[in-house]
Amino acid sequence: MSEPFDNTAGPLTTESGAPVSNNNQSEAAGVGGPLLIQDQVLLEKLAHFNRERIPERVVHARGAGAYGTFTVTADVTKYTRAKFLSQVGKETETFLRFSTVAGNLGSADAVRDPRGFALKFYTEDGNYDLVGNNTPVFFIRDTIKFPDFIHTQKRDPYTGSQEADNVWDFWGLSPESTHQVTWLFGDRGIPASLRHMDGFGSHTYQWVNEAGEQFWVKYHFKTDQGIKNLTSEEAAVLAGQDPDSHQRDLRESIERGDFPSWTVQVQIMPAAEAASYKFNPFDLTKVWLNADYPRITIGKLELNRNPENVFAEVEQSIFSPAHFVPGIGPSPDKMLQGRLFAYGDAHRYRVGANADHLPVNRPHATESRNGNRDGYYYDGRHGGQKNYEPNSFGGPYETGQPLWAPVQVNGATGEWETPKHSLDDDYVQAGYLYNLMTEPEKERLIANLAGFIAKVSRDDIAERAIANFAKADEDYGKRLAAAVAELRA
Repeated sequence: MSEPFDNTAGPLTTESGAPVSNNNQSEAAGVGGPLLIQDQVLLEKLAHFNRERIPERVVHARGAGAYGTFTVTADVTKYTRAKFLSQVGKETETFLRFSTVAGNLGSADAVRDPRGFALKFYTEDGNYDLVGNNTPVFFIRDTIKFPDFIHTQKRDPYTGSQEADNVWDFWGLSPESTHQVTWLFGDRGIPASLRHMDGFGSHTYQWVNEAGEQFWVKYHFKTDQGIKNLTSEEAAVLAGQDPDSHQRDLRESIERGDFPSWTVQVQIMPAAEAASYKFNPFDLTKVWLNADYPRITIGKLELNRNPENVFAEVEQSIFSPAHFVPGIGPSPDKMLQGRLFAYGDAHRYRVGANADHLPVNRPHATESRNGNRDGYYYDGRHGGQKNYEPNSFGGPYETGQPLWAPVQVNGATGEWETPKHSLDDDYVQAGYLYNLMTEPEKERLIANLAGFIAKVSRDDIAERAIANFAKADEDYGKRLAAAVAELRA
C-alpha cells in the first residue's frame, strides 16, 4: 500500500492566492475540444514559464555558491579602519560564488578556464564585495580591451564555435597575456574541485587606517584542503561523465559537514613605496614578489551553508568591486577602474535596478537607506518616506567621511599606456613562473599549450604566439616550438 500524500502545505493556488481545482487537465470546449482562453491557471503557468530565465552573465555564467563566515585571526587595525577587520575573533557572514569564465550556463565544470572567486562580506557598514579569480593575474591590464578579449573566448560569429585562431591571434598580439596563459595551461588550469584551489583578490586595493595612512593590499585565499588538479585527459572524461562535478562536490561536502575553508592572507605595501617598486603594483598582469612583500595571515574563511534555491541565491547574486566599506577603496589599477562601473551595470541589466533588494544581495548586518525608488520588482519597502536628500522629515543624511583616502594625480588627460617600472615587461614574470615548475610540470604545460596552438590554421598566428613564450624563457620557447611542429607535421 502506498504512503498517503503529505497535505500539510495546504491547497495549490494561483499567484493571486485562489485555490486550483485541477492541475492535470486544461479547460477545454467539450471532451476532446480546443482549450479555452478563460483557463487562467493554464495561461498563468505558461506565461510564467516563458519568463523564468533571466539573461545569463556574459562571463562567469556557470557558477556555484555557498554561505559561510570570515573570522579575523590577526590584528590589522594599523592598516585599515574597516569594522569587520577591527578585532581578533570577529566573525562576518559571507557568500562566495565560484564560476568558470568563458562557458555558458549549461557548460561543464571540469574545463581549462580561470575560476571566478567572488566573495560578499555582509558587514555592519554595508556589503563589501571582493571580486577575484583563482589566479593572481589576468590576461590584460586595461579594461578597454576586455570586450575584445572575451569575444575571442566566446563563439565565433561565423562558425558558432570557439576558434583556436581567434584565441591565439589575440594572445599573440597581446604579449601582456603571456603570464596568465602560462598559469592557465599549467597544472592549476583545471582544479579537481572548487574546494581544492586558491582564490585571489587579484587586483590591488587601498587600505586606510584611523590616522589616514594609506596602504596598498593584495588578497590571497589559500585552500586548507590542499591543491588538487586534473590533467587534460582526466578533465575530458569527467566533463563528459559528470558536467556538474564541481558544483555537486561543493554542495555535498557542505551537506555532510565537511566545511571547506581557506586561510586568508594579504600582502601590504606602504603607499609611498608604489612609485619605486620594480613592477607596476597596479598592473593586473603582474604579481608582487613574496620576497618583497611577504603574505600576512589575517583570517579564516569557512563555507558552511548551502543555498536553499540556486536560481534565487546563486544565479541572482550580484557582486561589484565598487561595493566598498569605510577603510577600503580602489587603486589606479586600470582593470579595476573599469570594473567599478561594468559589474554594477551588468547586474542592473541582467537582474534589474532593484537587484540589491534580493535577500542574497541586500545587507544582512545593516540596512540600505537612500532615495532610490520604483523600477521593476520594487517592493515598496520605503513606504511614504521622502525620496530626496537633504530633507527635514528625519531622512538619512550624508556623513562627510569618505570611505577611502584620496590618491594624488597629476598630468594631462589622455590615452596613456600603463607606466613601466624598472623590471616591467610583458614576459619576465611568465619566465619566473616557468622556472618555478618541476620538469614534469613543464612537460604538461608544453603539452597543453602545444595541443591548443596546433589547432591554429595560420602559421603566422602560431609563430607569433610561440615567440611570446620564447621571450619569457628561451627553453620555454624552444620546447613549445618543437612540440607544436611535431603536432602540425
